[in-house]
Amino acid sequence: MVDLVKELISGVVDSVLKEILKKTTGRATTKRRRRKTRPAATTKVARKTTARKQVSKRRTAAGRSRQRRS
Repeated sequence: MVDLVKELISGVVDSVLKEILKKTTGRATTKRRRRKTRPAATTKVARKTTARKQVSKRRTAAGRSRQRRS
């Protein structure tokens, strides 16, 4: 009886671990970078240059599927 309960519990634990590991494999964690404050000397130079036009970033098929999974 005890062996049966142990076997049942170990089977459940194994299946849960496999499920968790299956979902996390292959996913690279991205490190978010902190914004660094610039010294005052460089910001004066940056103000003189013209502002850049914003360009929309197009998602790839892999990026879309990665977003769907999370």
